[in-house]
Amino acid sequence: MVQATYTASEAARALGISLDTLRRWDRQGRIRVRRDAANRRLVPAKEIERLRRHERQGLSARNRFPGVVRSVRVDGLLAQVRIAVHEPVEITAIVTADAIQELGLEPGMPATAVVKSTSIMVER
Repeated sequence: MVQATYTASEAARALGISLDTLRRWDRQGRIRVRRDAANRRLVPAKEIERLRRHERQGLSARNRFPGVVRSVRVDGLLAQVRIAVHEPVEITAIVTADAIQELGLEPGMPATAVVKSTSIMVER
């Protein structure tokens, strides 16, 4: 049987974040919680599912930089995507040509640079 609500610590575990992050998200209004009679946070299961979809479950990267695609250059199997993150800063990612086609990336459309270690991935 699926739980209808989770305690804050259960929800944090389910989302792969720390309890402190969950509390911060609550204060920022990023996550919807209810309070029980003892004023403890309760997180509805639907809210956890919403956040899992939003955070791209399975992707461990935490550094995301929304921006606008400035250029896409495909050369054989690889492609270069230039994303303007915050004028005049731009991040350049080398991805497969298949990824460009899959994401449907074109100059002028919004995209997010996802940074993990020394690699930059692109999501839409």
